[in-house]
Amino acid sequence: MKKSNLISAAFIVLGMLLMGYQCSSTEITSAKLYIQQKNYDKALEVLQKEITKNPKSDQGYYLMGVVYSEKGDYPKMIESFNQSLAISKTYEKEIKDYKKSTWVTVFNRGVAFFQRAAKVQDEDSMMVFFDKAVADFKSASDIEPDSADSYKNLAFAFMSKGDNEAAVEPLKKIIALEKDKDGYKYLGEIYYVMGSNLKNQGKDAEAKEYFNRSIDVLSEGRKLYPDDTDMLLFLSNAYIGAERISEATSQFEAGVKAEPNNKYYRYNYGVLLLGAEKYAEAEEQFKRALELDPNYNNAIYNLGVTYLRWGLAVQKKAEAENKIDESYKEKYRAALPYLEKAVEMPEADANTWELLGRVYSVLGMTEEANKAFNKADELRK
Repeated sequence: MKKSNLISAAFIVLGMLLMGYQCSSTEITSAKLYIQQKNYDKALEVLQKEITKNPKSDQGYYLMGVVYSEKGDYPKMIESFNQSLAISKTYEKEIKDYKKSTWVTVFNRGVAFFQRAAKVQDEDSMMVFFDKAVADFKSASDIEPDSADSYKNLAFAFMSKGDNEAAVEPLKKIIALEKDKDGYKYLGEIYYVMGSNLKNQGKDAEAKEYFNRSIDVLSEGRKLYPDDTDMLLFLSNAYIGAERISEATSQFEAGVKAEPNNKYYRYNYGVLLLGAEKYAEAEEQFKRALELDPNYNNAIYNLGVTYLRWGLAVQKKAEAENKIDESYKEKYRAALPYLEKAVEMPEADANTWELLGRVYSVLGMTEEANKAFNKADELRK
């Protein structure tokens, strides 16, 4: 119903602009005729003469805005309409209706380009369609700056083409306009990803800045949408990235309580507990995650790491107390099957093989240890 009303408005406006006015100048009359003939260049030519002769021609600027819209020059359309309104409010309703109908055309065209980009296989063609979608959604947001839909689709187009940084501003606009859930969720995720990328580059200080931005956005979002699981997941990860572990505890616990069968919450809570050297509690969370998904690689690896660190902690404690405690080997034995699975994973690196070699060494498995250490050396070359 809404769309049909807007389309009807376009026909009404077009009809009105072509109606005769008793006091119209020769230039205005000629412009209307040229517009009817779709000869927009000639229409602009005579309208330029009109506003040169009569700088207060509200109708001249209004018709100029119509012509620029038909030519696809939306910035000049908006400028011309604004100049008409600055002179008088005579064409305010017509301008409002015309902008709405133009917005529908531009927005829908952007959606069509976005859908075509999602369907093509060739990456170059995909980027061309995404760029066209971006251009149309930008224009739509300029035409109707209070429409959150324009900014949301603009943000999605930017993210789809891999330009997360460009998506930040439209996502901020969505939040400002509507406190939109997707705005909070995706902006928080983008800040987290940007922080992770910087951390991988060794830029820890800059990384923490983005992790903290993620925390701020997602914390605000969770006040309005406390049941959104994606928001909680990225919030928890951002706390870890920012090294604000103590603050994160309540967030992880909330996630596990809200969705006890969510393997990601179990895993993330386990990572937090492992970092806090609460090995028994970490073990419980990783095991629960693996009950939910026995092939969850991250949980497999970190459960092995939990047992290894646990065994090392028992060993160090015994040494500090000048005691003999062989129970630490039990933890290493518990770590072994998980680390052996971990080195078979596609993401296994030199550090994973190094950890496995350490476990083999403690358990007296010299031949296996040498093979693991050699594999680690090969991967480092």
